[in-house]
Amino acid sequence: MDAFVLGSVRTPVGKRGGSLANTRPDELLALTLRELVTRTGTDPAAVDDVLVGCVNAVEEQGRNVGRLAVLEAGFPVSVPAVTMNRMCGSSQQAVNFAAQAVMSGQQSLVIAAGVESMSRIPLGSDAGDSTPSPALTERYEFVNQGMAAEMIAEHWRISRREMDEFSVESHHRAARAWSEGRYAEECFPVVSDAAAGLLGRPGGDVRLAQDEGVRAGTSIEKVSALAPAFKPDGRVHAGNSSQISDGAAAVLIGSAETAERLGLRPRARVVATHVVGVDPIMMLHGVIDATTGLLARTGLKADDVGLYEINEAFASVVLAWERELKVPLDRVNVNGGAIAIGHPTGCSGARLMTTLVHEMARRDVRYGVQAMCIGHGMATATLLERV
Repeated sequence: MDAFVLGSVRTPVGKRGGSLANTRPDELLALTLRELVTRTGTDPAAVDDVLVGCVNAVEEQGRNVGRLAVLEAGFPVSVPAVTMNRMCGSSQQAVNFAAQAVMSGQQSLVIAAGVESMSRIPLGSDAGDSTPSPALTERYEFVNQGMAAEMIAEHWRISRREMDEFSVESHHRAARAWSEGRYAEECFPVVSDAAAGLLGRPGGDVRLAQDEGVRAGTSIEKVSALAPAFKPDGRVHAGNSSQISDGAAAVLIGSAETAERLGLRPRARVVATHVVGVDPIMMLHGVIDATTGLLARTGLKADDVGLYEINEAFASVVLAWERELKVPLDRVNVNGGAIAIGHPTGCSGARLMTTLVHEMARRDVRYGVQAMCIGHGMATATLLERV
């Protein structure tokens, strides 16, 4: 049985400490779920399950934030939900699991979503003050992701200048996407709704209509002036790394029969999914194996794919991927990526999927691929075919 994307939507992405910083993540996700079913005209009672990616599922993102958001959105109590963590690939994994559930025939209509408020629940909160087990540290000399990005730049001989130019282009592409209205369809403005118990804290409204981290006026001169962030003579800095951000996104996955019965229009078919593990020290280069493995599974070549969304955790990650896949960058992250838009970790997978589906339709592209690097050496990938 085939699985189809029947709809997708996202919030604009807020920067750390910005317009969404006073908004609870469970409420932000609830509003996104409600927006998805409203836009698609879906009766929430028809949804078999809600799969939610969230990396730091503690405090306001704890207690199975997916289930709480379902209830806050006003869905029937019969709609279940689960929260999952595959780190940066969490909500892409939610999409892949939702597709697999439909393909297997076990479920017919599933929402895959993601949320992360990195302003309210800082990165690493799920670990607290704990340290890795000696059983791990005796075997692996773990480094932080910034140092892994430095290792990738060195291994693939990627210069700081190349990374900085890529990063500036990410901002310019995202700015053009907003100015030309290309992001308008996939986003909805976040407005406090006190009457419904959603969003906003006492003392003021919250509103965000566009991605907050995009800097249209940035330049290579400005980015080149930034100091290295992880080692004195390094190439990685704040300007060529993804932004710490807040956001939510949701994707509706269903079968063709269910789409016809409910009057929903399929947007894209999920052709295949893939997940890999790689060296946990360099860790972020798994997008290469995930993409090549996905293509090998389907018999496609890299040139057969018209659009790619490769998560911009760091510029070196995408440029190393480009070195190996030899895909022209005019087919990669055409509307900018996480360097400009931000990377709310649990949300990003569903955010990239939303962007990919909408851009495939806009350009009438047959195939699109999404891939994301993941901490501890993993990566996820998904192949879509436009219908």
